Amino acid sequence: MTAISGAWARMLSAEEWDAVRLSLAVAGRSVLVSLLPAVLVAWALARGRFPGRMLLDAVVHLPLVVPPVVVGWGLLMLFGVRGPIGGPLNDWFGVRLVFTTEGAALATAVMSFPLIVRSVRLGLEGLDPGLEEAARTLGAGWLDRFLTVTLPLMSPGILAGAVTAFAAGLGEFGAVITFASNIPGETQTLPLAIYSATQSPGGEAAAGRLALVSFALALTGLLLAELLGRRLGRWLGRA
Repeated sequence: MTAISGAWARMLSAEEWDAVRLSLAVAGRSVLVSLLPAVLVAWALARGRFPGRMLLDAVVHLPLVVPPVVVGWGLLMLFGVRGPIGGPLNDWFGVRLVFTTEGAALATAVMSFPLIVRSVRLGLEGLDPGLEEAARTLGAGWLDRFLTVTLPLMSPGILAGAVTAFAAGLGEFGAVITFASNIPGETQTLPLAIYSATQSPGGEAAAGRLALVSFALALTGLLLAELLGRRLGRWLGRA
C-alpha cells in the first residue's frame, strides 16, 4: 500500500498536486454554496405557479447555453472591487472575491447550479402527488409533509445533482479563468493547470498527466452519482 501511495505521489509534481487539491476544494465549496438555493429554485419551478416562472426557468439554465467566459465576465462586472455587489463587499466588509479561491468557487457554483436544479426538478416531477395529499389528509402541515415525505423521496435527485455538479466543477475553465484568473496555489485549478502546461515549452507530458487525472476524477464522479442514486432509490423503495 505504501508503494502504491508513493507511486501516486511521484506521478505529479508538488505544483500539479496543488492544482488537483485546489480543484477538489473549489468543486466542493461550489456545491455547498449552490445546493440549498438550487433545491429551493427547483421546488419553485416544479411546484410553483407564478408570473415569470418561464423567465426564471430560462435564466437558471443560461449558464448551460452561454459561453462560460460570458458568465465569468458577468461575475466580474457584479463582484469586482468596483461592481455593484463586489464594491460594497470589499469596502464595508473587506471581502474580495475576484482573483481568489472563493471567487473560483463562486464561478464554479454558478456554472454547476443548473445541473443541480435540473436533477432535483426531475426528481420532484416524478413524485406521486398522492403521497403528499395522503399526508395532508392525515393532518400533516406543509413543513411536516416536506420533511417527512417530499424531502426523502427527492433525495436521490439531490444527491445525484450534487455529485454531478461536483464532477462538472472539477472541469470548469472559462468562468474561473475570467473571474478568478490563473494564479498558482490560489485559483489555478486542474483545467487551468492543463492550459498552462500546454502553453509552456515541453509541457506536453505534464498536460497529459493532468488530463489523465482529470478524466479519472470526472469518470469517478459520474459513476458515483449513478451508484448512489440507484442505491438510495432502492433503499427508499424498501423503506
